[in-house]
Amino acid sequence: MQDRQSAAKFGPGFAPAISRIGHPFVFISLSVGVVIALRVANRAGLTILLILLVCVIVPMALLLFRGVRFGEWSDADVSVRTERTRFYPKAIPILTFAIVVMLLLRAPNFAVRGAVVTLALLIVAGLVNFRLKLSLHALFAFYSTMILFRASLVAGILGLALALLVFWSRLYLQRHDLKEVLAGATVGLIAGIVAAWWP
Repeated sequence: MQDRQSAAKFGPGFAPAISRIGHPFVFISLSVGVVIALRVANRAGLTILLILLVCVIVPMALLLFRGVRFGEWSDADVSVRTERTRFYPKAIPILTFAIVVMLLLRAPNFAVRGAVVTLALLIVAGLVNFRLKLSLHALFAFYSTMILFRASLVAGILGLALALLVFWSRLYLQRHDLKEVLAGATVGLIAGIVAAWWP
């Protein structure tokens, strides 16, 4: 009985914290940082980080938080399906611009490939959103995890543990049903294999 009460008290504080850490914006940024630190030479890594910072991270953060401030979406998760119809058309050009910059600056192939797959994920999620609200948290958590496994077994295992917690948190918080979280995780796993492991 006491164990059940402890679990009941644990969930309400733990699930939101996991969901915030597992926010696509946070999970991807951390994963990219880990991959660059483990796999890329200092100069090339610095170039990628600067491109991502200037062309993706700052613009996407402004998009998310300005959207909340001006009422375009109710929270930084953009959890309401109808709100996502306004989010995707603004997020997709940001990432497209970043890919163009990467190509112009001759960023490493793996970085361009990852950005292109990420862009494809946003497009797919935007199209699927007409029928199903994919869990972007689960999608990008499992996507990032597959890339982390390519960089390091330990990083991959830690990423997978966090991804599974993110999967649970989205269900616990009732932001998605099981079908939406499973669909997001499946799409993310496939995309991660394409981005990191496909020949």
